[in-house]
Amino acid sequence: MGTSKRLAAHYDMRSQHQEILRAAQAGQLQSLSERELALRENPVTIYPQPYRVVRAWVRFGPRAIRVDAKLARSTPYAVGIEFRAEEKVFRCWVWANAVESAADA
Repeated sequence: MGTSKRLAAHYDMRSQHQEILRAAQAGQLQSLSERELALRENPVTIYPQPYRVVRAWVRFGPRAIRVDAKLARSTPYAVGIEFRAEEKVFRCWVWANAVESAADA
């Protein structure tokens, strides 16, 4: 018997959500500090919906994981992302080089 590509994508998403929730138990989601962002010195671009889909490395306490996220904001050096796990929405800032377009992944 073959497998459905649609169902495979659904199971991949559920697996990622479970991994995110497990990582969240290891510690709080880390985000760049105000000093690192330097928002007074760097311009911020806020993207209207629909967001661009990206793959990003995030850190929950000591644990780093890669997530599918949506691009919400950016500066020349940092990216503000949003991602979900079940009903919970996570938002954080990460360094721009920790993010790549989902089309490239």
